Amino acid sequence: MRRLSHLDRDGRARMVDVGAKVATRRQAQVQSVIHLSAEAFEAIQQQSLKKGDPFTVAKIAGIQAAKRTAEIIPLCHPLPIEHLEITCEPDATAHIIRLVAQATTTAKTGIEMEAFVAASVASLALYDMVKAIDPAATITDLQLLHKTGGKQPFTRARGAR
Repeated sequence: MRRLSHLDRDGRARMVDVGAKVATRRQAQVQSVIHLSAEAFEAIQQQSLKKGDPFTVAKIAGIQAAKRTAEIIPLCHPLPIEHLEITCEPDATAHIIRLVAQATTTAKTGIEMEAFVAASVASLALYDMVKAIDPAATITDLQLLHKTGGKQPFTRARGAR
């Protein structure tokens, strides 16, 4: 069984020492899905929300949050984010919006947490934009889709949980 890197020999939380590691290019892609009522979905599509453009607000919120990941997640190293993109993919049939955050860095440790923070906060911002119309909107499926760099590359099969 593999040992968790954020625990010392006595099981106490610790920040991992990455000092001896070589910086490599790393990417991570994380998704979140927001389920909406037909009315809320239509309001987004028609750009008729009183607070403005929900996709722009969600993207900016996600990018701002990703930059602060090390302040939010206690054991994360601060990383230089070289690129972060958030896409919003509406599905009119299911009344969902899939938000995908893709983050890139050249560093000694992975950038998954920055992508997770970006996707989750983008979803929260989108929820905030539609909550007056649809307080029952639900955020689901926050998950790592793909990562490269480091010891353990990962790709989730489409539709796998």
